[in-house]
Amino acid sequence: MTRLLHRSIHTPPRKAVSAQGIRFTDSDGNSYIDACGGAAVSCLGHAHPDVLAAVHAQLDQLAYAHTGFFTTDAAEDLAEMLISDAPEGLSHVYLVSGGSEAVETALKLARQYFTEIGQPQRRHVIARRQSYHGNTLGALAAGGNEWRRAQFKPLLMQAHHIAPCFAYREQRADESDADYAARAAGELEAKILELGPETVAAFVAEPVVGATAGAVPPVGDYFKRIRAICDKYGVLLILDEVMCGMGRTGYMYACEADAISPDLLTIAKGLGGGYQPIGATLLSQKIFDAIRDGTGFFQHGHTYMGHPMAAAAGLAVQKVIRRDNLLENVRKMGAVLNDQLQAHFGQHPNVGDIRGRGLFQAIELVSERDSKAPFDPAHKLHARIKAAAMARGLMVYPMGGTINGVKGDHVLLAPAFIVTEDDLTQITERLSQALNAAVAQ
Repeated sequence: MTRLLHRSIHTPPRKAVSAQGIRFTDSDGNSYIDACGGAAVSCLGHAHPDVLAAVHAQLDQLAYAHTGFFTTDAAEDLAEMLISDAPEGLSHVYLVSGGSEAVETALKLARQYFTEIGQPQRRHVIARRQSYHGNTLGALAAGGNEWRRAQFKPLLMQAHHIAPCFAYREQRADESDADYAARAAGELEAKILELGPETVAAFVAEPVVGATAGAVPPVGDYFKRIRAICDKYGVLLILDEVMCGMGRTGYMYACEADAISPDLLTIAKGLGGGYQPIGATLLSQKIFDAIRDGTGFFQHGHTYMGHPMAAAAGLAVQKVIRRDNLLENVRKMGAVLNDQLQAHFGQHPNVGDIRGRGLFQAIELVSERDSKAPFDPAHKLHARIKAAAMARGLMVYPMGGTINGVKGDHVLLAPAFIVTEDDLTQITERLSQALNAAVAQ
């Protein structure tokens, strides 16, 4: 009997009682390797002593202060650190409690920016199919995860969606990477022209698509083309790095790999590593200046924004990543992970694609490799794999609807930045066993 409304009413979760490093222990004494960080959250693993000490110290000093009255050293220092190595042009930080709030904040900042500069007709938001930007109504509207959107569509604001840059599923055999990047980015320009350039406020995209499609990186110069199109028509570029950012791909900010800077950037998950709920929206100097020189007030706010405990945890996590040079380990272990995935699944009859960057990788599952045909959705292969992995002491992040929200399955891996080669060997071996068992059912 439980009074909690769990995610699945008929399949209540196991009860976690402790976690250390990359392993959980449940109330029955079973141990699990956390190969996905929950949802790409636990970048330092669990119970890191430096983060625990920082949270305890902040609790002893000051647990909560409403930002309508005070700022705090923890919040100010975290913002300073984030901007110190942020993409060029980003100058200020708005601290919230998670990824969905960060995306909502970015959408509102985009809208207020245009009202401040005298272009209130700009209202349209464009995003991509098979994207995910959060579960609050504005973020859900912007996102392209059809399964999550379906029953709530009557409540959602109008948003517009173009094709993703999804090479495995959408690049033609006769297309070079450059040609495909040009075609995929061209959909944004076509949509802007269709809506009317003077009416479009923002384009939202994940630099590496996360949960909905499974660690899908862009191809060629796709994002450089996207940046140029946004600049051409005065559209703000919002990059959603809630899942792929904060070092997950081997770069502190995922868009560094594509050599571009956005106007607004959202982060969460790896920002605080799961030690406290925290997210943030980074904004450019031009957006800050427009509000400063206009009303002087951002018409938005949350009770727990800039929370001192959350900021202290985020600051401690970011200090450890930089001090211990963990991005180097992400890149090194990312290469090891890819090698091991290729060794286990490169010729597997039911694995069509292995993709991702750094410690953010996925396998896409197919019933037949040559045709790329997915499994029947009724089989719920992703759910079977999750159960089979848990039975073998492994936590992974599988998802269905990879192709169009209904068809397709993938398994996402996002282990902690402290992961070792031996850990990755265990992860890939257990995943291989789980996949074979699930397919055989």
